[in-house]
Amino acid sequence: MDGVPDIEYEGLSPNAGLGINMMAGALAGITEHAVMFPVDSIKTRMQVFATSPAAVYTGIGNAFSRISSTEGMRALWRGVSSVIMGAGPAHAVHFGAYEAVKELTGGNVEGNRNAWLATSVAGAAATIASDALMNPFDVIKQRMQVHQSEFRSALVCARTVYQNEGLSAFYVSYPTTLMMTVPFTAVQFTVYEQLKSLLNPSGSYSPATHMIAGGLSGGVAGAVTTPLDVAKTILQTRGSSSDPEIRNVRGMVDAFRIIWQRDGMKGFGRGLTPRVLTFMPSNALCWLSYEFFKAAIRDSS
Repeated sequence: MDGVPDIEYEGLSPNAGLGINMMAGALAGITEHAVMFPVDSIKTRMQVFATSPAAVYTGIGNAFSRISSTEGMRALWRGVSSVIMGAGPAHAVHFGAYEAVKELTGGNVEGNRNAWLATSVAGAAATIASDALMNPFDVIKQRMQVHQSEFRSALVCARTVYQNEGLSAFYVSYPTTLMMTVPFTAVQFTVYEQLKSLLNPSGSYSPATHMIAGGLSGGVAGAVTTPLDVAKTILQTRGSSSDPEIRNVRGMVDAFRIIWQRDGMKGFGRGLTPRVLTFMPSNALCWLSYEFFKAAIRDSS
């Protein structure tokens, strides 16, 4: 294509350098989250145990129609500023840590039979680091996404939550987040690397391969970890709930108990469809962006 430099993808080192990986990860993360944010907003609304019938949504189509008609389309984007502020740094740390740990554990060594283990360990390590940075931004995002949220500014939301609930409010869900995202990331990276090798054995630059492998790996990982995501949403939005029991929830065990008591087994699947629909295209876009930016930045340096 005119104006676009040819990328010598085959000539790139598997580990293109920490700075390049971090910059590529930041750009990919912002792209991923911004594009799929409205579907993520619907997922959050579906996972919240609402006391008002007006805030109960039965599906994606129902939620989209009701939110857009009663609150306007802008409501689906409420909280995106928090994600953009947090996603860049968090994804930079995420991909930087992933590539560094994968290199350290031998994941880039050609013919290594334990490469799958190296990618799993690298994915888990990357998540622990990035979630510590991203968790407060995710709390702010979900507080702004809920039905009739009082917040229109991420900074105002952060200040209000801190004043009313303290610093712990931003990290009450962190253990649950790690229990969800460590296996999510391990599954995602492992499936992605395996599919990439299967679909593109030559290792040549292949956007279609990155999109297919990224989308399928994200969908699988998203579906498997949905129950933990429901619990995380309850913990992160507890301060916005009018339900005394939910406002006093202390951790993952409390959240699981409430889900089971109120909705049974099906409660653990709340938001499953929008979660999978979010992660399939967003992960496809994220990996496509990451691989492209990594190659483009490496090529221009």
